[in-house]
Amino acid sequence: MRNILLLLFITTFLSCKEDVLPKPKAYLSLKYPQKEYKTLDLKRPYTFNVLKHAKIINEKNNWITIKYPKLKASIDITYRPVNNNIQELLTEAEKLVFKHTTKAEQIIPKDFLNDTKKVYGSMYEITGNAASNIQFHVTDSTKNFLKGSLYFYAKPNYDSILPAVDYVKEDILHLIETLEWQN
Repeated sequence: MRNILLLLFITTFLSCKEDVLPKPKAYLSLKYPQKEYKTLDLKRPYTFNVLKHAKIINEKNNWITIKYPKLKASIDITYRPVNNNIQELLTEAEKLVFKHTTKAEQIIPKDFLNDTKKVYGSMYEITGNAASNIQFHVTDSTKNFLKGSLYFYAKPNYDSILPAVDYVKEDILHLIETLEWQN
């Protein structure tokens, strides 16, 4: 009987610990460089402002890649001249956006209209684990057509890359707002 009481006492004593509580949610403390822009210094049928610390890769056919090495991301920009094929170019750009519907949770469009600079276009924010989280196209509707896509060099995990998507989204908006067609 004495052994049973001793065992009961030890079990009770050892089992009386503080309850284990889950840790509170934490957020990543990501620090991004201050935004400073410069004018694109390549001779193209277009010009716009780009982030100073981004790396610009000169591609053929007036295409460029804007790399963000620290974010492991890039904006791939393609240029096509308009030759009475504006509807075809717009359809092709939108097809590329809507290819992401299988992985996307939502596709949020934003339209742009600047009559003074003759810049017309749309940007699509693609939420979810899609390969490209932002795509856009702009045109003057008579001579020039520009299309861009944001890519990360990692497995798409939208929750993890969302702060970086938001950071680059500001640059894309600035790019579109400062875009000018060259003669």
